[in-house]
Amino acid sequence: MSLLSLRSVAGQVFLLQVVTVVLLVATAVTVQVVESAYASLRQGRRASVVAAQTFANAPGVAQALRSTNPTAVLQPRTEAARKRAGVDFIVVMNTHGIRYTYPYPTEIGKRFVGNIRPALHGHVTVEQAGGPPVPAGRGTYVQAVVPVFDEHGAVAGLVSAGMTVRGVTRRWLSHIPIIVGSGAVTLALAAAGAVLVSRRLRRQTHGVGPAEMTRMYEHHDAVLHAVREGVLITDADGRLVLVNDEAQRLLGLPEDAQGRDVRDLGLPEQMTRLLACDEPVTDEVHRAQDRLLSVNKRSAFPGRAEGGSVVTLRDTTELAAVLERAQVTRERLKLLYEAGVRIGTTLNVTGEARELAEVAAAGFADLVMVDLIDAVLRGEEPTAGRSRRLRRVAIAGERRITPMWPVGERVWFSSAAPQNRALEQGHGVLQADLRQARGWREESPERADEALGQGLRSLVAVPLQARGVALGVASFYRVQETPAFDNEDLLLAEELTTRAAMAIDNARRFTREHAMAVTLQRSLLPRRQPEQDALEVAWRYLPAEAGVGGDWFDLIPLPGARVALAIGDVVGHGLHAAVTMARLRTAAHNFAALDLPVEDVLWHLDELVARMDGDEATGSHPEGPGGEGVTGATCLYGVYDPVAGTCTFASAGHPGPAVVHPDSTVTYPDVPVSPPLGLGGYPFEATELRLPESACLVLYTDGLIADRTRDIDAGLEDLRRTLRHTDGRTPEETCEAVIDAIAPTHRADDIALLVARTRLFPRSHVAEWDVPADAAAVPSIRARCAEKTREWGLERVTFTTELIVSELVTNAIRYTAPPITLRLLYGRCLTCEVSDASSTAPRLRRAATTDEGGRGLFLVAQLSERWGTRYTADGKVIWADQDLGHEPTTDEGLADVLLRQFDAPLL
Repeated sequence: MSLLSLRSVAGQVFLLQVVTVVLLVATAVTVQVVESAYASLRQGRRASVVAAQTFANAPGVAQALRSTNPTAVLQPRTEAARKRAGVDFIVVMNTHGIRYTYPYPTEIGKRFVGNIRPALHGHVTVEQAGGPPVPAGRGTYVQAVVPVFDEHGAVAGLVSAGMTVRGVTRRWLSHIPIIVGSGAVTLALAAAGAVLVSRRLRRQTHGVGPAEMTRMYEHHDAVLHAVREGVLITDADGRLVLVNDEAQRLLGLPEDAQGRDVRDLGLPEQMTRLLACDEPVTDEVHRAQDRLLSVNKRSAFPGRAEGGSVVTLRDTTELAAVLERAQVTRERLKLLYEAGVRIGTTLNVTGEARELAEVAAAGFADLVMVDLIDAVLRGEEPTAGRSRRLRRVAIAGERRITPMWPVGERVWFSSAAPQNRALEQGHGVLQADLRQARGWREESPERADEALGQGLRSLVAVPLQARGVALGVASFYRVQETPAFDNEDLLLAEELTTRAAMAIDNARRFTREHAMAVTLQRSLLPRRQPEQDALEVAWRYLPAEAGVGGDWFDLIPLPGARVALAIGDVVGHGLHAAVTMARLRTAAHNFAALDLPVEDVLWHLDELVARMDGDEATGSHPEGPGGEGVTGATCLYGVYDPVAGTCTFASAGHPGPAVVHPDSTVTYPDVPVSPPLGLGGYPFEATELRLPESACLVLYTDGLIADRTRDIDAGLEDLRRTLRHTDGRTPEETCEAVIDAIAPTHRADDIALLVARTRLFPRSHVAEWDVPADAAAVPSIRARCAEKTREWGLERVTFTTELIVSELVTNAIRYTAPPITLRLLYGRCLTCEVSDASSTAPRLRRAATTDEGGRGLFLVAQLSERWGTRYTADGKVIWADQDLGHEPTTDEGLADVLLRQFDAPLL
């Protein structure tokens, strides 16, 4: 039904065919009815006449009429004759019209309905009349009435035969189905043809209706002649089938070009050959008149054997110039992109200048030279108007040209030189022809002539400026084989130098701040090794490339020949981390001086970091200086006792030490790791390691063993592998080997490394006695001490030692609880230690004139270099160190000391 829609051409044709067929069928039926009716009546009249005459002239009819009972004789004969003749009735009547026969006996004896008068006169009458029913049904009859003559020629009776009009019509009605059937078949054929035609039209028109086709044709025609692209269509013979206005304009075709052979249009030979051939063409450029045309050619019927081509023409005369300019612009944008990507990656002043030279030499100039002010190279702040002492830091590009000044040499420009004018004016200077640049030649005439001889042609000098202050100048050169610089090149050079100047200034500022931070960091770390007998120590500190951090270490001598080892890491980088590190290191020194257990030292440091965090959080800058918080610091703290050969460690989130045994075995002791400093509320645990003599303790920060390309486990394994091959090396050599082997090339974090080789205190330099809790034992203890000092060759301090021992032991016996022990240690100094079971510490005070006691600790403080108290798990130890490098104390000097106790203020 969609194919036969009245909106389609096929549907409209089909409707016309239907109307035509219906009219033809109706006309045929009408004609047939009329003709059949007339023929049927005529045939009925004839049949009636023949039947009537035949029966009337049949033998015996006249005699039967004269018989006494004509009906009995004639009725059977009339019925038989009726049936044989195919008429509806045959009636025999007398001359008065009384029926003797009839198909229905009930009608016999009645008067005949019809005109019998002509028959009585011997004529045949044919008429249409009604009458009684007959076997064919009631209706109008076509009946004939004929006379029956006797042997004398007189009318003896009448015979009538007839047919009903319905019976006559039945004969022509049989032709109607044939006519209607023929019409239906014709309509079916018309519908099938219309469907086929509609399908083909749809296939050829892609389902577009007539209105749409008309509108599409109008639109296509309008577009074809409106586009700024020439369109030509040729057939297989090379005849121009279609040409639009633009093609006529571009090729200069005459008005009557359409329909003519392309060879007769007077086109250039190359264009004529292209239009006449069948080969496809893609973006070929041909000249037509004074224009450059881009030509594309394709088959008009792709995939089919039919010939013909479609040619499109596009005027590229102006486009060629635009494309050339666009190519130049594209190259310049690419150069700026390369500059944005490659310049500013090193945070090194010289490196940034070198990157500028390399980028510009790759796509802009043939030779590039960058000169910077000396102050910039040192990281100092350049100031306007300051004497500009330039130094060449980068050269890139044409290597066959000898530069006037090589890299590293100081550069001098005359006042008229383009570089100097660029610095003074603050913008770029273009010198298109260097042969005319007198100021440039004045710098060094001989070198200038040599450079011109090697091919230098033009120059652009642009100052490197940041924040309105000149940092240096960049010189861009081109040689003879390259077009000279123009004003657009000057703008591009200024754009390049602007980006490079910002990168150079950032690198300068980073250099300055990094140098300041490194200087501060190094000033806060140990500068020299303290004097001590327990360890042979070496260390290394390497700041991160991006800036110093909070890594730190320390070596703190303690009483009793012990040494404290500390190493830690503050979260973050920069000055803030360095200052925080210094505060932690100072606090660690103070807590170590109190001779607290290692876990107590970490506990106090944890309290300090938490308090620092609180101060930062409640200040005006909650995130701390520089926008960074303080929170987070790790620390590994240990105390080595060379007398006992043990080292006690505690860790606050820091990796434990590595121990290199004398047999080159490397182990990582299981040191309990507590949370980092500053979290608060967590206990710290300590572990004690027993170390043989000449074992190496290796303390480090995570910057040594972990980076972006290596995890901690891999770093620890690398450290183990390196330390295995340090047998027989000094701590200094071990530091070098570790740094060279596993330190990252590009450090993202600080590295602190501390290597300490253990020493055991000689047993011969240790003397220890148990002291009875009796004052009478003091003289014997003093005598043993004097004997031991003489044995060690310390006669000059024997008397002083006796006094110190006497005071300390007496106080222990009088004020503390046993057991009491006295120990002398002979090393760099002579240490006297008295231990007891009491936790009460003595206090230095001023004794009044009438006091009997209170002067003992004053004597100890005056006679010893330093003294103090440390607590142990079982009590405390009071110790005093005597410097063995001093002259021995005389009796007179001791008296003076005793007298000063009464009038010198105690600090």
